[in-house]
Amino acid sequence: METRRLRLLLELSRRGSMREVADAMHVTTSTVSQQLAVLAKEAGAALIEPEGRRVRLTPAGIRLAAHAVTILAAVDAARLDLDPGATPSGNVRVAGFATAVRRSLLPAAAVLAADHPEVRLLIHEHEPFEAFDLLAADAVDLALTYDYNLAPAAFDATLETIPLWSAPWGLAVPAGAPGTRFADFAAADWIVNSRNTADEEVVRTVASLEGVEARVAHRADSLDLVEDLIVAGLGVGLLPAGRPVAPGVRLLPLGTPVSLRSYAVVRRGRAAWPPLALVLRLLRAAPDG
Repeated sequence: METRRLRLLLELSRRGSMREVADAMHVTTSTVSQQLAVLAKEAGAALIEPEGRRVRLTPAGIRLAAHAVTILAAVDAARLDLDPGATPSGNVRVAGFATAVRRSLLPAAAVLAADHPEVRLLIHEHEPFEAFDLLAADAVDLALTYDYNLAPAAFDATLETIPLWSAPWGLAVPAGAPGTRFADFAAADWIVNSRNTADEEVVRTVASLEGVEARVAHRADSLDLVEDLIVAGLGVGLLPAGRPVAPGVRLLPLGTPVSLRSYAVVRRGRAAWPPLALVLRLLRAAPDG
């Protein structure tokens, strides 16, 4: 199979329209159709089927497009590997949660700007489930995700996962509230993440171990907003132990240790692509890595 035809199939899986593929690849729509027909013969299976006025990939087409991601990445890496003097260059698309972007990616971006200006980071803030969807769709090259020790993530076999750092979390309560233990706040309203269920799972797990039930009342994505709600006396929640808390918030240790664990995640076989390999190398080498 020619890699050029695989690239057309991959673009069709992303864009959903032969006309959009033709525009992106600077060819005619007829050329796209003809080349995909040849690819179908080479594969021995129908790869596309009509859907109204458009087309969609068949199950076989979807599977081949998934293989194309790895195949094309390997070909790109091999081409550059044959030239030892080649300089990594290109855009690396990253989806990550805010803390990892600040803690891991921005220092890497500073090094790239100084030493490797040919590599450009395109950064988008997303929660893990959103980042995984973008990674699966080949809309990003790298996902910075997290889980908790009490709510471990299950990573797909098609992904390569690199642990980066971990951080303990504590119980954040109003500064003047009586009590020093989790159970002392059994009657409090709880504040959990609005876009990810992992911290709610952790809260309920810790509550179960403490013999109480956590009553979730508020959901907020921003840690700053969580603090504002706590200061207003509207509830309690979990916050990173290493992060300075706002005035009016007190952070208590948890009897059951809770740690957030950060990961760099790429599609398997893609990590050898030189620009991405360079970014991963910087992330691993960071002091917190």
